[in-house]
Amino acid sequence: MKAKLVLMLSVIALLSVFTACEEKDNEVELQGITLSKTSVTLKPEQTETLTATLFPDNATNKNLTWSSSAENVATISNEGIVTAVGVGNATINAIAANDPSIKAACTVTVSWESLNNVSGNVSGTWNKNTTVNITGHIIVPEGQTLTIEEGVQIIFDDNGVGANHTGIEFMVDGKLYCKGTATNPVLFSVASGKRTAANTFGGLWGGIVATAKCPEMLFDHVIIEYTGSDCIATSPSVLAGIYTAGGDITPHITTNNPIGKYVITNSTFRYGRSDATYFMGGSAIIANNTFYAIGETGAEAINMKAGCKVDAAFNLIFAPNTNGFKLSSSGQNDAAGRFQALIKAYNNTIINAGWRRDGVKGGSVYVEKGAKVSVFNNLIVNCKFMAMTPKWDTPSPSDGADQASKIDYNFYASGSQQSALTQDMQGNTQTAYAGYTSNNSNYWHDGRNNTPKVDEHSIISASAGDPAKDPKFVNYGFNTVPLNSYTFDNNWNFHVQSGSPVLSNAYGNFTGDFAPYFGTTGLNVGGTEYKTPAPAAHFGAFGTN
Repeated sequence: MKAKLVLMLSVIALLSVFTACEEKDNEVELQGITLSKTSVTLKPEQTETLTATLFPDNATNKNLTWSSSAENVATISNEGIVTAVGVGNATINAIAANDPSIKAACTVTVSWESLNNVSGNVSGTWNKNTTVNITGHIIVPEGQTLTIEEGVQIIFDDNGVGANHTGIEFMVDGKLYCKGTATNPVLFSVASGKRTAANTFGGLWGGIVATAKCPEMLFDHVIIEYTGSDCIATSPSVLAGIYTAGGDITPHITTNNPIGKYVITNSTFRYGRSDATYFMGGSAIIANNTFYAIGETGAEAINMKAGCKVDAAFNLIFAPNTNGFKLSSSGQNDAAGRFQALIKAYNNTIINAGWRRDGVKGGSVYVEKGAKVSVFNNLIVNCKFMAMTPKWDTPSPSDGADQASKIDYNFYASGSQQSALTQDMQGNTQTAYAGYTSNNSNYWHDGRNNTPKVDEHSIISASAGDPAKDPKFVNYGFNTVPLNSYTFDNNWNFHVQSGSPVLSNAYGNFTGDFAPYFGTTGLNVGGTEYKTPAPAAHFGAFGTN
């Protein structure tokens, strides 16, 4: 019996061996892998599906292992889906699960788009994070639109155009929409190597010029810098009759259409040889922007002329050469549709204005030539002068401001810094306080000749460095930053501390002349309605953090 059992087990073992050998003889080994693509170029966030073909196609084990050599550049899923992550190069491998020597690879290049040698007519869309290298004058033609997405860098050749090296200008007859984000703004600049302190007022390109044909523009989270080239006979803005050869230099943005609509918000204007914004027409919202290092020998951050209806609110303006605001109805021609300049400027913070301008010009706000304005709840710190209204007693488009204007309830704070410039020592304006209290013929806060008073209820430091009028910024040298400094520190924080005097005694009845033009019914630009932010019952652009 025992012998029979042993024999049976032996037979079973022998049959198992025969079966295993038969299965091995029937297994089809994988000999090769190919991929649907051996190289691919993607932009970050784009995807591509790779398909693996196995040889032979009846291989017994078809399992693959996918891997990426640089997952910070591109990742790969088990289904062969490549996802671009960041700029660079990566190799995607498909490897046989049972034999690592059998594999196939695809090289992935991740980069943003670059447009080179751009000049002439431009329209359509410049896609996210594209670099656009401008080598000649460009124009958005009438009836066409250019949309610039977040992260696009527009780089202007500072060598200019032609034998005269005419500064490159960006002319806009059509519509322009610049749509950046807080973390990925649109940039208008020059080559990175030219972005130096020596070129702060170098005027390396000609700015953006919206002609009388331009119906609307949007600048949201945009940086514009190094503008201000000379206008010469071959400049497009001169040929269009907007500027004068030999007499003008180009601002960051110019408008010239009284029925145009323009929104400028969350943007930065810096390193400009001329004005930052120079509007000769249009309805506009200019809100929540930062301006610094504006103007070499003159110029303002916000300069408005006849044909404008503008709300300017919650802007930070640091160290303009002359004024934070110049508001004028110069050029008014009702018959031609270039109507009286109407501007409401409130809750702005203006610092260090006017100290780089010679003589007695400049200093904070300048209102003239028939402009009708409401200027209130602004915080004016270490500026050379209070609001000036020349010829207030003779209002007209050629002389003084409209006397229906409201220029009041502003806060004028003076630190203890002193100017060492001869013009200030001789003119008794060596501190902001001295400038605020000077015998200035353009001041009308004394109500001379029984005319309406300017800044009748405004708050003024009682001395240079008056601690009771210190705004108590979270981080800014109220008594230490030099008056003529235009160097901006991104670590500054112009919010104020609890208990700051700027948090009380501001105007609070925001109706009539103290209501924004576009606060209820906004401006429709690019299919979106933009509204001016409501005034706040504190002085300046920032309350507490």
